Formats: sequence, C-alpha cells, structure tokens
Amino acid sequence: MAEVEVRRARIEDAEAIARVHLRTWQSAYRHVFPPDQLDALPLEPRIAGWQRGLQDDDAICFVAGDPILGFVFAERSADEPELGEVDAIYVDPSAWGTGVGRSLLASAEEDLCARGFDEAVLWVLEDNPRARRCYEAAGWTLDGGRKTWPQMGVDAPVVRYRKRF
Repeated sequence: MAEVEVRRARIEDAEAIARVHLRTWQSAYRHVFPPDQLDALPLEPRIAGWQRGLQDDDAICFVAGDPILGFVFAERSADEPELGEVDAIYVDPSAWGTGVGRSLLASAEEDLCARGFDEAVLWVLEDNPRARRCYEAAGWTLDGGRKTWPQMGVDAPVVRYRKRF
C-alpha cells in the first residue's frame, strides 16, 4: 500500500468530493437501493451541499490523494453533543482496499481528539460489510444503536459504532 497524502479539505475541493461521494454511492449501495435511482442521482446538488458543508467552521473534513480519492467529514454529534461523530467517509471505488479509508478515519479521529472529544460514534448501513470491516479493524465497536435510514423508497437499517480515544 502506497502512502496517500491526507489534508484538510478546501472549498475548491467541493466538486471533487461530490464526485467521489456520488460514485461511491452508485457502487457501494447497488444491493441496497434501486440501481436505476442511484444511476440517476444528480451531481449538482451534492456539489452545492459540499460547498455549504466545507464552510462550517465546527466541522472537520479531510481529503486523501491528488486527485481526491476519498474524504471524511466529522463534527460534534447532534444526538449526543458530548461525543464526536464521523458523519461521512467515502472512498472512490478505484481505491477500495488500498488503506485510503483507514488513513482518513485516523485523521478524523486525531482531529476529534484534539478538539476535546474522548469518544465518537458513526452510523453505517447494516449491509455494508466492507465499511464495517474497516471500522472494526480501526478499533470501532458496535454499541447496540440501530435505526432506519429512509432513502429512495427503502428503509435501510443502520447500526452505530463507537470508539474511545
């Protein structure tokens, strides 16, 4: 595995982040959500969303690679403000299995810890074994939290992982 550079995201990264986000959804979630709907997802709303998200001074966003191969977005948990939360971590399918996800997750963990959080949570699709293996290898453990994530007419089950720093 070659070392990949991880850096804090900048506003001008919004389009590249949105492209990785969209490609990853379209590849990783085909068995969960309707493929025709995944294929029809527009890029522009994601770009606009990332432009807004990257302007949030309280959030953490790192990108990996040049060109960008993945990103992680974390912040204070909305549900439990004493916790940090990894809200999104996506790696382009071309870089799956290369360690990019682990590097991004480690960067988010370090930043959350530096911001004073001693524990964080993340939610993941229950039927996302690749991501779950990554989290478990990085020391995250299931804590029993469960809910559904309604998307594209599917109530997809999600599970919560937790890690102490």
